[in-house]
Parts: sequence; structure tokens; C-alpha cells
Amino acid sequence: MTTPFPFTAVVGQDDLRLALLLNAVSPAVGGVLVRGEKGTAKSTAVRALSALMPQVPVVPGCRFSCDPGAPDPACPDGPHEAGAGAQRPARMVELPVGASEDRLVGALDIERALAEGVKAFEPGLLADAHRGILYVDEVNLLHDHLVDLLLDAAAMGASYVEREGVSVRHAARFLLVGTMNPEEGELRPQLLDRFGLTVEVAASREPEQRVEVVRRRLAYDDDPAGFAARWADEEAAVRQRIVAARELLPSVRLGDGALRQIAATCAAFEVDGMRADIVMARTATALAAWAGRTDVLAEDVRQAALLALPHRRRRNPFDAPGLDEDKLDQTLEEFSGEGDEDPDPDGPGGGGGGRPPQADGGPQGGDTAARPEAGEGGEPQPSGAGAGEQPAARASEPFRAKVLSVPGIGEGAAGRRSRARTEHGRTTGARRPQGALTKLHLAATVQAAAPHQRARGRSGPGLVVRRDDLRQAVREGREGNLVLFVVDASGSMAARQRMSAVKGAVLSLLLDAYQRRDKVGLVTFRGAAAEVALPPTSSVDAAAARLESLPTGGRTPLAAGLLKAHEVLRVERLRDPARRALVVVVTDGRATGGPEPVALAGRAARLFAAEEVASVVVDCESGPVRLGLAGRLAGELGGTAVTLDELRADSIAGLVRNVQGTSRRAA
Repeated sequence: MTTPFPFTAVVGQDDLRLALLLNAVSPAVGGVLVRGEKGTAKSTAVRALSALMPQVPVVPGCRFSCDPGAPDPACPDGPHEAGAGAQRPARMVELPVGASEDRLVGALDIERALAEGVKAFEPGLLADAHRGILYVDEVNLLHDHLVDLLLDAAAMGASYVEREGVSVRHAARFLLVGTMNPEEGELRPQLLDRFGLTVEVAASREPEQRVEVVRRRLAYDDDPAGFAARWADEEAAVRQRIVAARELLPSVRLGDGALRQIAATCAAFEVDGMRADIVMARTATALAAWAGRTDVLAEDVRQAALLALPHRRRRNPFDAPGLDEDKLDQTLEEFSGEGDEDPDPDGPGGGGGGRPPQADGGPQGGDTAARPEAGEGGEPQPSGAGAGEQPAARASEPFRAKVLSVPGIGEGAAGRRSRARTEHGRTTGARRPQGALTKLHLAATVQAAAPHQRARGRSGPGLVVRRDDLRQAVREGREGNLVLFVVDASGSMAARQRMSAVKGAVLSLLLDAYQRRDKVGLVTFRGAAAEVALPPTSSVDAAAARLESLPTGGRTPLAAGLLKAHEVLRVERLRDPARRALVVVVTDGRATGGPEPVALAGRAARLFAAEEVASVVVDCESGPVRLGLAGRLAGELGGTAVTLDELRADSIAGLVRNVQGTSRRAA
């Protein structure tokens, strides 16, 4: 067994260590979400926490970790009689991003069902994690169907399995810890709210601290056991402090003054629901117990707010998490009362009780310095890419966009946009497995094996099944697509109000892509060339930031933009061949610059039609006189043209439900 890196040997990251320790003291806090760049000891710290957790008393032989002092009366392995049990270390169960639904919640033991004719339940990871830690690395990449199951278990403290004739309910109360890199995409709001605390981590910029990180890591890699032995005393001290804090926790008094401050803070930051108030109260109580006090102080409330509120105050996916600390201090001062004395700093083991985290300068802004105005209006300029350049216009208010989907049935990554054959979803049929069997269609398998039982000499209660009898369940769900935006940033689009509306429309489509778990890319064209402003990525936030700072001006090299997009799709097919693409061209359809720009743009568009790439043209032409160039471009692409108004889900004129192509992929 690999020796874990000692928790107390982690350099810096005081907020991360404190948040984890508070959950060890009081699991009712609700877990931790650790956000940060790669290589910041996120996973190392989480894995090290399990070694500090106190041992858990369990009923011997129970697969569901029942507490011998209060066994679950509905335990599938029960009933158990109350009494003394066995002690075992607290488990840390890792949920892989690519885990199956059966692996998470458990399923019918198919082998026993077919061979012995009995219904037997095989527990999943939720059962293993009961009364322990459930750790999800890269939790933002977790498939939606697994997220739904996690939400249900976290909300009810139990897992319910109703499938293949099996009906099982078992307790599933666990400490949920997740790590994520925000550059790879954000979490669904429902799952985000289930994490009690959140911590932002970043690598230190202090050379001495970075040197110490490298020194300790190299020493650990050379001799893990010896390195851990050198930190054994510090580990034992923190472990004892956790036990003492747990024993003190029921005696901690949360006064009315602290409760008023908690309620006022949550109201001031306009968080949804009451979960934030409850989490803040539990966190402040745990902070007091960790510091060895029986009274909650104002500084505990402040620290609890900094840990429990940043991820709950986001109003949309593109808002950066964080709190205005001046506003927080003002609110606490206004409602100051009982229990507002300053605590003594106490920081052994990574962060003392009530010590506020180090300020990191607040959320990063996306503003860029505006370039000087180069001209009036939106007319194209005769020179290169830099001529006639306009400062970046701000996007108008986003709206709920119509659903645009790719025709046919795909087999890409799980998502919420287009129809696809997936490993989950509703069962639509059965077929012989192609390769390894992953989802057994029980009824079809039994039906295939039944006619041969006499010939196979069946004599017992079980069914004689051979490999040729096995049938794979065919399921239909939804997939995520690659939504590639090709945005015209030329002078003909540069009128301030017009470009603001265009950015608002693209931002709305980006919000839709975020909710449907798509990858996105951004190609822009203006002046004399096109560029890939953002290669295909799962980080919709990055696309929104690039869009916000997008300058405009110059001629309209429409052909260059389409050819650049075609090249991006070619490369992406090699990387992710199962993910289908949806190309969204945002333009008024004009093509200027170079010899025969219109004809060249038409030839480039027909490349997409020949490859049956689903596409839609967002027609940005405005004014009483319309040339219909965007509609002509859509015809050459083999797609559909929609106006900005038709993109709105609440628009009476909006009739677009799917991207209709001249030819459809075979279902």
C-alpha cells in the first residue's frame, strides 16, 4: 500500500487545509470544493486527510458500514442488533470521472441472478463511502447522470436503487470532496450548492516557499515511508486535535448575536435558499471547536462567510466566485453584538480557528484597455487588419436561446444537446454486444437463452446462458457537441449598437452551451485574415472572456473565416472523432477584400455542405433594406439562417428547433 504524503507536510495552502480540517471536525458542514490551477497540491491534501480521520466503529461483516450503536433498520445486510462493533479506518473512496452508473450506486449481481436464480445486490461506491469521504477529482468533468445520482444521495442521505427487478435502499452519508480546474469548465449550480465550503488555491509566488515545496516533494519521492515517519509527531498532534474538537463540538454555543450576523450576511450577498445560513452556522461552530472555544465569535462568522459563500453568490456561470470583503466587514459591524471579540490566533496543523484567509486580490477582471477610436460608423477601411479598428463593445444582456441541435443520432460524449446512443438514458432496444458487454439487457438475454434450456441439459433453478445469448442494451440519451463560433468582426459589423447585440447573442449561445455540456471554440475574421481566438475547449468562461475583448474593424474576409473553421474541425476530428460539430456563423453575409471574395466564400462554404457538417448562420443584417446575403450563405453551407430575434426562446417569430441540413446523417 502506498504511503500517503503527510497532511502536515503540505506547504502553505492554509485555507485548503483549514476547510478540510473543519469537515473532519464536523462532517455536517457538507464537504469542500477545491478550485485551482493544476499542480497546487489539491489532490495531495485531500488524500492525506483520510489518514487523519478518526477510526469508525462498524458492524462486523456489514457491507454498508452500519454504526453498531445505531444500526440502520433498513440495511440490506440487516437487521443488526445494537452492541459493540469493530473499529476500522475511515475510508476515502475515489469516484472516477468515467465511472458507470452501476459502479456508483450498485446493481443486480448478474452472475448469481442467472446462475442461481436469486436476486442479489452488489453495492457500489456510495455504499463504500458511507461514513467516510467520497472524493471526486476533476468533479466538473463528471457526467450528468452521475451528478444527478450524487445530488439525490447528498440530499437524502441515502441511495435508492430501483433497477432490473432489484429494489434496495441503504444509508449514504459521506463527506463530499471535489477538486477542479476552472479552465476546464464549471459545475452545475445544483451540485455546486451541495458543497459546504469552497476554497481557491494557487501556487505561491514566493521563491522560498516554492523551494520548500520542491524539497519536500523530492524527499518524499525518494523515501515515502521515511518522510512520513519524520512527520509522524505532527500528524498525531493534528489527529488528537480533531478528536478533541469533535468532543467539544456539542458544547459550542452559537448565540443570537452570531446568528443575526449569519442571517444578515447571507441576505446582504443575496444567496439563494437557506442552505448557506445553515452551512455558515455549522462552519462557525466547527471553527470555535477547532480553536478550543465554546463560544462562536464574530471572527468565526467572518471566516465561515469567506469559506461558505463565494460559490453561492454567483448569478450566472460567467461570474467569478468571491466576496467583497469590505461589504462583509460592514455587514458584520452593522449587526455586531454578542460574541464579537477577537479570538486568539491559533494555527497548528494548518490554519488556526477563525483566521481569515490571505487576500488574493479578488477575482480577476476581464476588462482590457480600450483602443483609441479609429473612425466613425461601421464602414470597412481599405487597409489591413489594424486599420479602422474599433474599441471592443460590451455585450448586451444575454437571453435564453433556442435549442439548436445536430440532426441524426450520434455516439459522442454525454451532454444535453443532440440525440445520441449513450451508456445511460432510456432503453430503446437490444443488440448483440460489439466487444465487451457493458449494459446487459436482461429480458432480451433471457429470451435468447430460453429456447435452448432443454438442449443444454438444464436441471437446476439457474438459467444455462452462453455468450451468444448475451444482449447489449441500446440506450438513447443526449450528447454534448463541439459548438464552433465563427464571428464576423469586420467593419461592416462594427457599429457599436449592432456589435453589442451580436455579442449578447453569442454570449447567450455560450450560456446554452455551458448548460448543455458542450465544447466550444471561437474563430474570428476581419481585415485580411482569420484567427482562432479560442481553440476547442470545455471552458465556456474562457470563450466569454475572449468574446468580451473582441475588437472590430477592417474588411470582411468571410472565406478566410470559413477555411479557418474548417481546419479547426479537421484537427478536432482527429482528437475527438465521436464528438459531432455544430458550426454557428455570426455575420451579415458580406464578403469583401481580395479577388472574387464572394465566389471564394461560396466555395469555402460548400466544403461544410460536402462533409454534412451541421451549421446555422445568425443573420446580423439590420435596417429596412436587406440583401439576404446571410440566407444565401446558409444555403451554400447546407444549413439554416436565423435572425437575432429568432434566437430568443420566447420569440414568437422563433420557429427554429433543430439545425436543418440539406442532407441528414443516417439514424
